[in-house]
Amino acid sequence: MDRSCCFGIIPRTHHRLLSYCSFVFLFFSLALFRNAASFNLTTTPFDDAYSPLFGDGNVVRSPDGNGVRLLLDRFTGSGFISSSMYQYGFFGANIKLPSDYTAGVCVAFYTSNGDVFEKTHDELDFEFLGNIAGKPWRFQTNLYGNGSTHRGREERYRLWFDPTKEFHRYSILWTPSSIIFYIDEVPVREVKRSEEMGGDYPSKPMSLYATLWDASNWATSGGKYKVNYKFAPFVSEFKDLVIDGCSVDPIQQVPAGACSDRHAQLEAQDYAVITPARRRAMRRFRGRYMYYSYCYDTLRYPVPPPECVIIPSERQRFKETGRLRFGGSHRPRHSRRGSRTSTPVDESEQADMR
Repeated sequence: MDRSCCFGIIPRTHHRLLSYCSFVFLFFSLALFRNAASFNLTTTPFDDAYSPLFGDGNVVRSPDGNGVRLLLDRFTGSGFISSSMYQYGFFGANIKLPSDYTAGVCVAFYTSNGDVFEKTHDELDFEFLGNIAGKPWRFQTNLYGNGSTHRGREERYRLWFDPTKEFHRYSILWTPSSIIFYIDEVPVREVKRSEEMGGDYPSKPMSLYATLWDASNWATSGGKYKVNYKFAPFVSEFKDLVIDGCSVDPIQQVPAGACSDRHAQLEAQDYAVITPARRRAMRRFRGRYMYYSYCYDTLRYPVPPPECVIIPSERQRFKETGRLRFGGSHRPRHSRRGSRTSTPVDESEQADMR
């Protein structure tokens, strides 16, 4: 049997292929979660740990107080921020993304200290990028350390589910030794700290942010498709928010060892360990759904950054990647935060949109 449909080619005359490929897709999706037990997490009511960041009227608390809806309309986007800053931690939320036509829309779930350390800020990002009707959401992860915004470390991916139909948990683990991005219990990216990274590894206290905003200039096919406010308001829902970390004042000098006990507790949690089963799930996810990695973008980085682990099969797959367009502040345009570095749009991504 011709199994080419599983790679995006569906011969019209082979009707039975659809059933076969549906089975393969279901099997793969289930395999991602096999042996992935739920993490033991403690959630915090919204008003106990968070407050609106901008667009207050578009930040709508849930009746039970455990979640919030962010809205984007023709007047403003919206966002919220944690009440405290944290020196390392685990940050997560169950999120459902806007549906239908969402081109130009960006939903961001991230940690940052840009409002305190404007020129030397650190950041860890989930950025969900909207799409035209009938095309799926995409997302990227990224990190900055010590203001290294000119050295973007973006990776881009597709999802194996529809993020507009139900909630999924997106989490960031940040410890002194490593960073792990999770979707549900599947690790999708790991960055291990090395001496060669130096200040590029995020190490200063950060707040948790979530924002919904107009990123028409870059989010969908490098800005080819803009936000269409005929479909507004765009709504993203957040619930079951989790923060587990050492709360600190970034201005005051933190005594050495002040957070050592919390760091030890953090690194003893189940989510701090990528088990062999999780490692296999991450390898399957990245092999099937990652379509760009800065580590293989030789136009940007003729020599890969020091944290990159070069995998021959991935290098072969991404050798013709080209460049994508990155950038954009998570805030409204009047924000003090500057835009990110951007590069020309990748033509293959544009072609995939058609």
